Amino acid sequence: YRREVNPDHILQTNGCTGANLNAIMAVVEPGDHVIAEWPTYAPLYEIPRTLGAEVEYWELREELGWKPDIEKLKHLVRPTTKLICINNASNPIGTVLDADMLGQIAEIARSVGAYVLCDEVYLPLENTEAFMSMADVYENAIVTNSLSKTYSTPAARVGWVVADEEVSNRIRTYRDYTMICGGVFNDALATYVLEHKDKILERNRKIVFGNRDIAQAWIDTQHRVSWTAPQGVSTSFIQLDIPEDDEEFCKRLLSERGVLLVPGSRFELPCGARLGYCASEDVLREGLRLLGEALAEFDR
Repeated sequence: YRREVNPDHILQTNGCTGANLNAIMAVVEPGDHVIAEWPTYAPLYEIPRTLGAEVEYWELREELGWKPDIEKLKHLVRPTTKLICINNASNPIGTVLDADMLGQIAEIARSVGAYVLCDEVYLPLENTEAFMSMADVYENAIVTNSLSKTYSTPAARVGWVVADEEVSNRIRTYRDYTMICGGVFNDALATYVLEHKDKILERNRKIVFGNRDIAQAWIDTQHRVSWTAPQGVSTSFIQLDIPEDDEEFCKRLLSERGVLLVPGSRFELPCGARLGYCASEDVLREGLRLLGEALAEFDR
C-alpha cells in the first residue's frame, strides 16, 4: 500500500475468503442496502444476502470493455447504502479498474457514508506502477487480499483484511469464532513469501504473460472463441459461439476429454467460460488443443 497502514488495522485471515467473510459480517446487518459489482466472486453478494441485506448488482458491461458504468452506480446508491463491493482485478473477467474509476467510486460512497469492500486477491502483474489499492483512495475502504493468486501460494491459506479502527475491532471479535489464529507454519511461509515477493512476482509475470500469449495465439485461430484479454491477471473469460448450452458443453468437454472449464452460466454469463490459463505450458497447450478439437466438431 502506498500509505502507511497502522499494523493494528491489518488482520490475518484464513485466505481472502476468510477476509471477505469477516469483513462483511463486521459491517452488514439485516435490512442494509448493499451494491455488488457483478458478475464477481459469489461471496461478495451472497454473504450480504445471507445476512439479510438487500443486494443490487452493478453490472460489468461488455461494450465498455467489461468495465462498469459509473453513472449506473450513481443511480443505484441510496442514502442508506451501507456497502459497495468490488473485485479488482475482476474474477472471472480479468479486467482492472483504474485509479480514476476508484476515485469516482470513493466519491459516490463518501456522499452517503458507505464502506467500499475491495477484493484485491487478483492483484494484477501488469502496469503495477499504475495500480491503486482502494486502501490508498478511500478512508472508509475495506481491502482484502491473500497469497493464493498473485503470489501463487494458495497452500498457505493466509489472507488479510485492511480496515479502519472501528471495523478492525469488530473483525477481531468475529475472528475468534471463524479462525482464532493462523497456523504457525502457515504464518512462517506467508512471511517468507512476502519478504521475497519481488523474486516471486518476477517468476509469476513470466508465467502469466507467456501463457497469455499462448492463449491469445490459440484464440486467434478459433472462429468460435473470443475474449477481452486479461490485464496481467491469471483468470479470464472466453466467449463461445456454439449451438449448445455452455454448461452441457463444459460437462461433455470434461467427461470426453478431461478438460475443465467453469461454464459462464454459473456466473450468469451464458455462452462462455472462465478459463484459468496459468497451468504449466505443456498442460495449457494440450488443454487448448483438446478444447479446439471439441469446438471443431460443431463445424463438421
